[in-house]
Amino acid sequence: MPEREYQEIRQLHLFEAMAEDNFATLMRGAFVQTFPPMVELITEGDPSDFLHVVLSGSVDLFATWNDRETSMVTVRPVSTFILAATVLDAPYLMSARTLEKSRIALIPSREVRAVFDVDIGFARAIVAELAQCYRSVIKVQKDLKLRTSTERLANYLLRAQARAGQGEDFDLDFEKRRLASVLGMTPEHLSRAFRGLQSHGVVAQGSRIRIADRAKLERYARPSALIDDTTS
Repeated sequence: MPEREYQEIRQLHLFEAMAEDNFATLMRGAFVQTFPPMVELITEGDPSDFLHVVLSGSVDLFATWNDRETSMVTVRPVSTFILAATVLDAPYLMSARTLEKSRIALIPSREVRAVFDVDIGFARAIVAELAQCYRSVIKVQKDLKLRTSTERLANYLLRAQARAGQGEDFDLDFEKRRLASVLGMTPEHLSRAFRGLQSHGVVAQGSRIRIADRAKLERYARPSALIDDTTS
C-alpha cells in the first residue's frame, strides 16, 4: 500500500489509538484500488470479507427488496464501511457502489477481528464507532417517523446549506431522485415537498437551491440536535 494511503488510514479515529505492530498486521493484507463511477463494491447478503475505507470519492450504501431499491447513506472520505458486518463475521445488510471515481482501501475482515481480540485501543475505538452508528440510525428513524416529508426535506436543506458554507445558493450533493430515496419518499412526493417550501423561502432550479431567509425556514423546520446533529 502506498505510504500516503497508509497514513490517511492511520489517522482515522478507528486506528489512531492502536499499537503500531497491530496496525502493521492489519495493513499487511490490505490494498488500495481505484474504481470508476457506478461500480458495485459489495452486495447485501454476501460474506463480509473486507472492511472498506473510502480514501477519495464517495460511495452509496443501498438496499433492495421485492424489486424496490432505497439509498441508505452516502460514505465520504476518509471513513469506513461496513464495520458491524466485519466485527460479527456476518453477511452485509447493504450493498455499496461508487458514485464517482473513488479510491478504496480494503482490509481483510479476519485481520480486523484478530486484532480486535488483542488490542484494547482498537477494540475501544470499534465500540465507539459502532455506538456512533447506532445513534445515527436512531436519529434517522426519528426523522422518518416524527416528521412529514416536507419537514424532512426542510431539515435536510438546512443541513446541506450548512455543509456548503451557509451561502444562500448551493448545489445538492446528488440528483433529486436519489435525494427522494434518502428521505424516504417518491420523486413525486419530493416535488410536492419542494413546492410546499416555496412559501418558506426555498427556490429550487434543478440541483441548485436557494434559501433566501434561513431563519424563516428554521421556524418551519424546527431543527433538533437530537435528530439533526450528525457529530454526536
